[in-house]
Amino acid sequence: MNSAGDSRTAKLPPGVPIVRALDRAIALLRAFRPEQPRLGLSELARQVGLDKGTTRRLLQTLQLNELVEHDERSQTYALAVGLIELGSAVTTGRELRDVAGPYLTEIAEKTGATSFLWVHISGRALCVDRVRASLPHVDATWFAVGAQAPLNCGGGPRVILAYLDEVQRRQALALELPKRAPASQTDPERLWREADRIRAQGWELAADDFFIGLTGVGVPIFDRSGALAGALSISSLTSIVAPEGRPVHLTALQDAAMRIGARLLPT
Repeated sequence: MNSAGDSRTAKLPPGVPIVRALDRAIALLRAFRPEQPRLGLSELARQVGLDKGTTRRLLQTLQLNELVEHDERSQTYALAVGLIELGSAVTTGRELRDVAGPYLTEIAEKTGATSFLWVHISGRALCVDRVRASLPHVDATWFAVGAQAPLNCGGGPRVILAYLDEVQRRQALALELPKRAPASQTDPERLWREADRIRAQGWELAADDFFIGLTGVGVPIFDRSGALAGALSISSLTSIVAPEGRPVHLTALQDAAMRIGARLLPT
């Protein structure tokens, strides 16, 4: 588990201590993932590096505040509705999400692929919205709304990397760059060159770098001032998205991104 002496303290003003109990409670909340929405006491204690007694007390406090729920039958915990209420007040990506919602649905229906909306946050891509087609060819559950992705894989995240300024790009490439599949790129120097290529062509096709057989296509979204607002992407089977190695829905994606951007005021 992270401690008060970890690197995160560099973000705080000098002399400001971390409240350890709060830090531990947040670590518990972050232990839950879309692929593991329910966890038992022992697993939670192991993940955050605490004894069971301390973990149980923290969970009970979170449960009292409707941030965690406990299932007596399975003896597991899960995130609760209180977090949805808190999430509704998050401002990051809100305007983009509100404007882009109808276009995400349109793209998902038109392409038969899952559509994603991304923004940049601290060197990663944050998924702020996602729409599945009514008859999806593949269930793209690997990224839920609120999930963050490193910028080395995926059509949308790699597009964001391409349009960051030099300082932001270096910060992003200094983070962990996981190799999710054999085609995943993890070398910062190569990713820098790839980002230049993506920026020059204005879009990205990322094949087999998250899962073999799946391809993502991403395009940037710019607000009315020309500043990067985020990225729009789709993901599905390669045979649906890019059967001959070139994205078949690129024009539709670019058109949707342009229409979204035309409605975004400069920040």
